[in-house]
Amino acid sequence: MLQNLLLGLTMMSLCLLLQGLLVVAALRYYIHQRRHRAQSAFLSAMRVTSGLMLILIAGNTLQFTAWALLFYALGEFATLGDAVYHSAVNFATLGYGDIVMSPERRLLGPLEAINGALMIGVSTAALSRAFNEALHQWLAVPE
Repeated sequence: MLQNLLLGLTMMSLCLLLQGLLVVAALRYYIHQRRHRAQSAFLSAMRVTSGLMLILIAGNTLQFTAWALLFYALGEFATLGDAVYHSAVNFATLGYGDIVMSPERRLLGPLEAINGALMIGVSTAALSRAFNEALHQWLAVPE
């Protein structure tokens, strides 16, 4: 159990590092695009915000894929596809339960779910900030 806890906490730390790097990259993209936008039209701002969203989704996808690779390397799943599916369900906190891990590795599932809830929350916060800023900018421009 201690080994699983250490594996899970290590993976959570790696995901936090990856999430931090991607949030910084996504917000830099947003600021760069906003500076180079000729007009502050709402649709243009939403296009940039959509780009930000795609970067953040890619980051979350990389994270649950990293968890899947861990599960696969530990021999929990016969195929990488099953490991990715199981990991995505855990990371998104859906918890279908149609595919489960062995009793000795079962603790990794809840740890991934906690990690996913936190990292999706960080993505949501970054996206909300950008959307809020775009909305305020659009509303402040006289027509």
